[in-house]
Amino acid sequence: MSNQQKDPVFLLIKTLEKGEKKNFKLFIQRNSEKEDLKILLLFDLLDKMEVYNEALIFKKTTQIKKSQLSNLKANLYKQILNSLRIIKSQTNIDMQLHYMLDNARILYNKGLYIQSLKTLEKTKELAIAHHQNNVVQQVLFFEKKIEALFITRSMQNRAEVLMQESVSCVQNLQSTTVLSNISLQLYSWFIQYGFARNKEDIAFVKNLLDEVNSFDVHKFSNFYQFVHYYQCKVWASYILQNFIEYYKFAFKWVQLFDIYKDMLHTECAMYIKGLHNLLNAYFLLGKYKELESTLIVFEKQLATENFKNNFNNQIIGFQYFYLSKIDYYFLQGRFTYGLKIIPTLEKQLKTYEVYLDTHRIMVFYYKIACLYFGSGNYDKAIDYLHKIINQKAHLRNDLQCYARLLHLIAHYELKNYDILESLIKSVYRFMGNMDNLSTVELAIFEFIRKSFSYNILHLEEAFVTLHKKLNNLKSKKVENRSFVYLDVLSWLESKIQKQAVEVVIRKKFLEKSKSL
Repeated sequence: MSNQQKDPVFLLIKTLEKGEKKNFKLFIQRNSEKEDLKILLLFDLLDKMEVYNEALIFKKTTQIKKSQLSNLKANLYKQILNSLRIIKSQTNIDMQLHYMLDNARILYNKGLYIQSLKTLEKTKELAIAHHQNNVVQQVLFFEKKIEALFITRSMQNRAEVLMQESVSCVQNLQSTTVLSNISLQLYSWFIQYGFARNKEDIAFVKNLLDEVNSFDVHKFSNFYQFVHYYQCKVWASYILQNFIEYYKFAFKWVQLFDIYKDMLHTECAMYIKGLHNLLNAYFLLGKYKELESTLIVFEKQLATENFKNNFNNQIIGFQYFYLSKIDYYFLQGRFTYGLKIIPTLEKQLKTYEVYLDTHRIMVFYYKIACLYFGSGNYDKAIDYLHKIINQKAHLRNDLQCYARLLHLIAHYELKNYDILESLIKSVYRFMGNMDNLSTVELAIFEFIRKSFSYNILHLEEAFVTLHKKLNNLKSKKVENRSFVYLDVLSWLESKIQKQAVEVVIRKKFLEKSKSL
């Protein structure tokens, strides 16, 4: 994607709803001088563009000179934000609280100390109700400043009360900060490496987990203490492949929004993230009924005003809903049926392309490749795997490794024997450099390398031998990570049974569902 396509003001305009565009134009007409109305002309030009094109601006109008464009865009960007601030301040708790803080500052500067303190008290009450302790701390600091400089006599024992409130607020913020730091550290580690690869990785995660476990959850009094605590537990258990614990704390994370109902509006993105992890836990544990019912809940949430009126929520909701939808088809062995959502998904990916991070796009490509592989369309699987392999980003080393391994197996299925030998060396070298080679991968490499010289009878025996060997490794923690990325056992069973992978997985699903 070109840098021009990432032009900040163009991207901002593309996120605006119809009502927001109308409000912006009214705002400009009320607050701008005649000369400034050039930004309205620029706004309309950019709004009509599908792709940012600077040359088209000068072609469409002579009123905007090349020398003016940079300043006009900067002013347009600022004025759009100003107009949004006005209409969003009453619906966004952060903006509302800072608006009230600004009012308190204005009253203070006018020497109206009692009025300022009353505004600060209302701000503090609202901040406490929404667990915004960072704002509470700012209010307390301001209150102490007024009390220290002026004798307001606003209440008896004012100093003692402010001191106690400050100590409590600092303690709360301290625990929240530590937990949020650990949560971020664990998540960042996962984005870089994926699941724990060896004893050193396990030790690293467990050390962080020990620090999390040192907190007494029964002493928590704030939403953010709980949610960051649960996040730490979710990331740690996921990295360590403890999927029961992963499910347990993902469920608690989502359940938190039933306890603190007002926070669903304030922290909707955090709720979506929790729901995504719960859906992922259901997938990993094979709980297809729970996955199905939670997907229905998710889809209903996506239709609410809370989602539709917030572009960020729409982007995040789209990502996690479609990822879980694909997982649902994986679980049921309905790969070919699942391909029906690909045209819509690709259209949405195109729409949100500039707002999605590289990591998330890579995950989508891998999931889509797996859908095509499972349906037997190895050429299309290879096309999507190439999108990951050609990616230059230094993240999700695990995904890049298993994309290459699946790419190798897809070429094996297509009988592209002329390139397999060089591919084996290339993938082996890459996975070795990424410290991502386990016994499972080594066994697959050895099998594919030797399979060239097998006759049909020996090849069938080799498939059985490899399946038995890998099945025995599945119970080992570090080795098990390979099976999360790639259902190689089902692939081997398809070769042994001489059936399509989709048929094998579907059969296993139906047998399992009968016993539930």
